[in-house]
Amino acid sequence: MSNLVYDDDWLKIILRDVRTIAMVGASAKWNRPSNFAMKYLQGKGYRVIPVNPGLAGGEILGETVYASLNDVPGPYQMVDIFRNSEAAGAICDEAISLKDEKQISVVWMQLGVRNDEAAARAETAGMKVVMDRCPKIEYGRLFGELSWAGINSGIISSKRLK
Repeated sequence: MSNLVYDDDWLKIILRDVRTIAMVGASAKWNRPSNFAMKYLQGKGYRVIPVNPGLAGGEILGETVYASLNDVPGPYQMVDIFRNSEAAGAICDEAISLKDEKQISVVWMQLGVRNDEAAARAETAGMKVVMDRCPKIEYGRLFGELSWAGINSGIISSKRLK
């Protein structure tokens, strides 16, 4: 079972090997963390496929939205879970059932998302599991990309409004 202490080299290997990510819980709203993370990862060369049943058939950041992991055509290596810890269990189970067909090797649960039972099932199925981390943040930290990109958005300012 994952202990939430991850070796930096192990995380780097994941982020180097993965090229396509299915992001469950992706939002079309520009100010949501999932949207920002998706845009950032796209800018780093990843293909990020949004999965959101409420937006299925639409488009987010140039990618078609799918209702479920099963509906995503073609292979993808990682499932990035932008849902709560309870919902992560069923998402992990779906990823496990599609592991071979879709070539899924990683289940990544976002900041604040932890489901030890689901993680244990995925690890038993031979998948790598990361919990309570953001691939956008980890990419920036591990590959020297931390900068003001996305921080100086103008939404929050120390200057008084005129």
